[in-house]
Amino acid sequence: MNDSSWGSPAGAGYWGSPEMGAAPAGPAHDVHEAQQTRPMPIVPDVPDAGRDADDHDRRSQGAGSSHGPLFRDEAPVAARPLAEEPMAVQPPTPPQKKRAGRDLRAAIGVGVGLGAVIVASLFIVKPVFLGVIAIAVVVGLWELTSRLEERKGIRAPLVPLAVGGAAMVVAGFVRGAEGAWVAMALTALAVLVWRMTEPPEDYLRDVTAGVFAAFYVPFLATFVAMMLDAPDGDWRVLTFLLLTIVSDTGAYAVGWRFGKHKLAPRISPGKTREGLLGAIAFSMVAGALCMQFLIEDGTWWQGLVLGFAVAVSATLGDLGESMIKRDLGIKDMGTLLPGHGGIMDRLDSLLPTAPVVWLLLVIFVG
Repeated sequence: MNDSSWGSPAGAGYWGSPEMGAAPAGPAHDVHEAQQTRPMPIVPDVPDAGRDADDHDRRSQGAGSSHGPLFRDEAPVAARPLAEEPMAVQPPTPPQKKRAGRDLRAAIGVGVGLGAVIVASLFIVKPVFLGVIAIAVVVGLWELTSRLEERKGIRAPLVPLAVGGAAMVVAGFVRGAEGAWVAMALTALAVLVWRMTEPPEDYLRDVTAGVFAAFYVPFLATFVAMMLDAPDGDWRVLTFLLLTIVSDTGAYAVGWRFGKHKLAPRISPGKTREGLLGAIAFSMVAGALCMQFLIEDGTWWQGLVLGFAVAVSATLGDLGESMIKRDLGIKDMGTLLPGHGGIMDRLDSLLPTAPVVWLLLVIFVG
């Protein structure tokens, strides 16, 4: 029953208030009037039985009792307090350890396997190692041109790049720097002509990317072949590889443990200044040892200079490819090498370091 029927002004008018006029005279009406004009007892606002009680109980008690008192003279049933469930105490979160971001087991396994193939081919038969360089160049060109087309719609022609790149490596080994430059010019010309077989839209963009790819991958790799051509070429190439790997390892180890200040946060947020110092220190020590014990007529102080130059060029090369990948919106150039990414993700620091090592070795030991 609504609250308005329990003594509200509207209820008084309903039972015969002066505004509604006097009730008819007569005994029946007198008795009825006496019964109806008797002051109503004030009772607490307790719902009646039935649906009203259930509704009221749900509003007032929520998840408590689902029924109220059936009669007015019954005391309202006190709502049972909700049983407070014990809150699960969460154990303190242990401090998170720094993670490398890659599968280290896979990375180490692949690195050891590649190193074994390279060293075996390097010291057994030089032309076999030359073939390893050519294969790496062709796969790197395929990864680079594929990502350019996928992410930017740039169609750098792969066929002339692959053929010209392999020829460039062989020409550098056979004819030195002169042969490398001639092969580079012919490869660029082949890119220009090959692209003419397609519609002219975006021609300039595509051939520019093709010439850049020819310079970035096979031409820089040609300096490794030119190092190999020296009488002690196998030891020079091994020194070049060792210094680059040691530089990357020192940067990773020191930066992971002590890195706090970002080196180039917009390009590669993971690189730190402390990591760069670690790369320089590790590479200089390794350079002194390599020049003293591996390179004929080399001295330890030359190794310090060589190690410093390798650390700087390797870091710049890594940042350069990071810039390319950030522009393309990708993390890795490929997925061929588990734990490493693609071939280009391993060549990023090697390619720009090759001409630096070749030039310094020519200056120091001829």
